Amino acid sequence: MKLVFAALLIVSLVLSSSFFQATMAQATPPSGYPCDSKCTDRCSTAGEKKRCLTDCGICCNKCKCVPSGTFGNKSECPCYRDMLNSKGTSKCP
Repeated sequence: MKLVFAALLIVSLVLSSSFFQATMAQATPPSGYPCDSKCTDRCSTAGEKKRCLTDCGICCNKCKCVPSGTFGNKSECPCYRDMLNSKGTSKCP
């Protein structure tokens, strides 16, 4: 009886995991978000463009969002706004 219960538990965990992964895959935005052009606009006035473009690209690829303008407006994209670097400060320009 314990063996049957254990087997049913394992099967239910595997099925629920597969369902969760399928649900999460549908919730992600489309892959065609134009990160390059959005980051070029965002970093157009940055003093260190290469670093700005690198960080913006990392943030954009993860969040699929870049705030409008060259500075500020981070409330438009909470994921972008809340991403932190290893020092605990904002990662995204």
